[in-house]
This record gives sequence, C-alpha cells and structure tokens, in this order.
Amino acid sequence: MKNLPALPSDADLRRQIQFSAADGRIWLAGQRMVLMHAASLGILRRELMQTIGAAAARRMLLRVGYASGERDAALAHQLRPGADAFSLFSIGPQLHMLEGAVQVTPEKLTIDAHSGHFHGIFAWQHSWEVETHLRDFGPQTAPVCWTLLGYASGYTSAFMGSAVLFKETQCVACGAPHCRIEGRPLYEWPDADELARDYAPEPPATVHASPASRTAWPARIPAEDQPEPPVDALSPLIGRSSAFTQATHLLRKAAGTQVSVLLTGETGVGKERFARALHALSARSSKPFVAVNCAALPGNLIESELFGTEKGAYTGADAARPGRFERAHGGTLFLDELGELPLPAQAKLLRVLQDGQVERLGATQSRQVDVRLVAATHVDLAEAVRAGRFRQDLYYRLNVYPIRIPPLRERPEDVEVFAQHFLQRFARQHDKHVAGFTDRALLALRQHPWPGNVREMENVLERSVILADIGQPVDMAHLFPEAAQNPAGMHTLHPLGHLQENPVPACDDSVIDQLLNTPLDLQALESQLIEQAVARCHGNLAAAARMLGLTRPQLSYRLGKIQARQARS
Repeated sequence: MKNLPALPSDADLRRQIQFSAADGRIWLAGQRMVLMHAASLGILRRELMQTIGAAAARRMLLRVGYASGERDAALAHQLRPGADAFSLFSIGPQLHMLEGAVQVTPEKLTIDAHSGHFHGIFAWQHSWEVETHLRDFGPQTAPVCWTLLGYASGYTSAFMGSAVLFKETQCVACGAPHCRIEGRPLYEWPDADELARDYAPEPPATVHASPASRTAWPARIPAEDQPEPPVDALSPLIGRSSAFTQATHLLRKAAGTQVSVLLTGETGVGKERFARALHALSARSSKPFVAVNCAALPGNLIESELFGTEKGAYTGADAARPGRFERAHGGTLFLDELGELPLPAQAKLLRVLQDGQVERLGATQSRQVDVRLVAATHVDLAEAVRAGRFRQDLYYRLNVYPIRIPPLRERPEDVEVFAQHFLQRFARQHDKHVAGFTDRALLALRQHPWPGNVREMENVLERSVILADIGQPVDMAHLFPEAAQNPAGMHTLHPLGHLQENPVPACDDSVIDQLLNTPLDLQALESQLIEQAVARCHGNLAAAARMLGLTRPQLSYRLGKIQARQARS
C-alpha cells in the first residue's frame, strides 16, 4: 500500500485486556497473559545461550515468538469483523505494542489474501530484546530481536493462511538507528529452506538427527494425523480423576461376574453410559442391551412393559407381547430411575431376581429368562425404604454390588476432558470448525458447579459451538452469557495507560425499596445471602463468589466472620 494510513484506534484491543488483581489473572480476549520483568526474560535468554548455544537459543526463541503470534492472529477477524485488510492486519502490530514488546511503525504493506501475496516492511523501536541483549553482551554483528521476529512471522503466517517469514534487515544492537524487518511469502526468499529450518523443532539432545530427518515446514502434526488413543469397552466413559478411576475399577471387577449392579449418583452423571460399558465388558456383550426408564412409563403400563402381556389380558391386548425381560434374554436389562417403580412391580421384580422367571400379564405359566440386571437411581433407596416407598427385601437384593458415580463437582480433573470431548463431537455434528477454548473459558468450566452434571455440560457445549464464530475458540460468553457480562472485579486499560475498574452492576431499585420497606437485620441478610449463594453452587466457593461479585478470598473472609458470629450466639 502506498501512503499508509495511521494505525487505527486500539480502543477495541484495550477493552480485550482485563486485569483481575484480586485473583492474580490477566486476560487478553479470554487468553491468560503474564506480566514479567524484561530483565527476567533477559536472564532466561542468557541462560539459554550459555546452556545450548547462541544458534540453538535463537531458533528456540524464534519458535516461542511464532507461537505467540499465531495466537494473536486468531483474534484479528474476531475483533474487527468486516474491517479492511490494513485495519485487520494492524491488530498484530498493535497487540505487540500493548503487550510491551516493541513500538511498530509500518513503512510498506501490500496484502492480497486471495492470491497469498504479502510484502511488508516495518520499523521497530524500543525492542525489549535489544535492551536486554546489549546489557548482557554488548554491541553485536547480527540482529538479536529473535522472539519479536518469530512473533511477526507467526502472526502473518496465521493471518495469511500460508507461510510468511520475516528477516530483521537492521538492528539497533548492530548500531542502526532503529530495527527494521521485512516479510515475504516463504517461496519468495532465495534462502527459503534455511529460513524454514529455523522454525523446525530441535531434535532431542540425545538423538543425532541428520538434516534430512528434520521436520519440514510447517513444523506441526495436523490434528487428523495425531495418534488415536487406545480404545476398549470403556471408551464411552471419559475421565481421569481418582473418583472416576475408582468407579471404573469397580465396574471392571463386576463385569466378569453375573452379579446385579446398582448404580447410584445424581441426575446427569452418566449412569446409562456406565451400564452400557458394563454390558460391553461382560460375556453378554454380543446379546441385547435393553434400557428402560421407569420414571417415563405410566404406572398402569410398567408391569406389562417389563414382564409382557398375553393376548386378551386386558381390553386392547389383541396379541401377545414379550416384555423387556424377555427381549433382554441372554443379555443385560438396565432399569433407570428404579426408585420410581411402583410397589406391585417391585414385588414381581424381586421374584425375577430370585428365580429368574417372569410371568406375563394374563398368563398362567412362568417363563425362564437369563438376564443380567443393572439398576440405577438418583434417590436414596435406604431413605425410600424407611419411608415405605421401596421394598426392603428388594433393596437388600439389589444393593449387593453398589457403584456410586461421583458428580462432576467432585471430579474437577475431568471437566476439561469432558469439555474437549463434547467440543469435538458437536463441531463434527454441526460441521463447524471451532478452535478449542480460550483460557478464560476453561477457567469458567472448572469453576462452574455443574448441578446438572455431564448432561448439563453436554447442553452447554452444544450451545457454545453454535454461538462461537467459525475458526475461533469458544469463550466464556459462549458458555455462560449472563456471567460474562460486566465481570466484577476486573480492570481494563485506559488510553493514558492506567487501569480503570469495570463498574459492578447495581441492584434494581425495586429490590432496594422492598428491602428498606421490610424490618431489616443487615448482618442476618448478609449471612443468608452468602449461605444461599454457597448452597446454590453446591459448596463451590469460587462460583459463589462470582455470583456475589466478590473474589474467593473475600468470600472466605466473610464466611469466617459469619461462622464466628454463629459460634458466639
């Protein structure tokens, strides 16, 4: 472009930088950032050079910068949709400046995204790498802005969708008045192979790799070429937490036996998935797996559904029909929501478990069935027995081998595993490429209490895939739109460089009027509000704090005061 315009306003980018001083996190458009002393980075740079040599350190820092540039390029179309090519591309140089790396002035820039043509020349001033390198090593004979150069190459390559590499043509460390870089598509450089090798990963120190064995550009393994994880009968089950591992360990032990299994756990934890995995692991895997939701069947039809009907057993019974037990012969019958089974059906179920015989409605003879029963419930069956809603003898018969499936809030290590699984599944289902999660989205997933467990997460992730832009990562606003509005305790960057606090939304006037028109005990109100928030979040203090507009330490402090008052009273 000739007569380059001034860089556009960076106000939209500054709004993407959020400082959460209370919990020590800094965000850039949902990605976590870290403020570090340039001198500390200089020490790391020096240690690398002294440990692995200047050439290897240079290549490593080029790749670090490249990865950083790639991540920032993902924001361009997201932050300035519909902008012209110059304004879109300017996001990279502007973010580089906001991140404190270097001052960037475009001198020449021609972009043709359709043909892949790119030619850019930029002037750099105040390079942090020049300052630290000169301090440690003095004047140089070769350019030293390695991380910055990698950033420019990574950003532009990701922006253009093809390899575009930069060279530093002059450097302050070599005595120039300012640094200057020039970027072209890789194929336009006469030394393209040498440039590409700078970004190829180093072979392990213990392996003497020949140049021919090094990875060619681009130095990445496409997702479809990644090795598949090992698959077994438990592949539908996802998790790596100790609580999950304990439950699957019990499942494997039961699989080789004929014992009836009782799966307990909250709604949405995946009890049917466990039942199907148990069937798949057992010797009955080639036979039918029949699932029945006892809560979904009308009370007057449960017995006929489970045990079958003879012709003429009741008005409308025009033909004999086998029940679910007979259909599951040789295989596994899964009775979900067993606690909803009426007492008469419970009596018949007990007989089947004791002698393996079912009797259809209207029949005079019993039929022998070979069925492995797996039952599931989210209710406390022991309490149901005490209340007279569940037969005690049936409870003892079923409770021989109970497996408790823990809720998701007790398995925080599994949250991200589930999220990645659902993201990939719904991206395929809706034929939509979504570039993973932002760091802020992953934090929100980990902090959410998940009262609906895996089923709730499944629904949240499907919605987020639909809401996310094509090619962009899922952010917190796609997962929890209400929580993402006006995040409390966050500071953004003012144009003059200081931090300004995001306003915390005030209470509605009608709520204030209602409180003031009622006899009010402020301490009791605070205690009740805090305790209710913690209860709603099932004890997850981080989620309760977010609901109340507090930080977790602030909430812990207030809880301590409440407990102290209660102890004194």
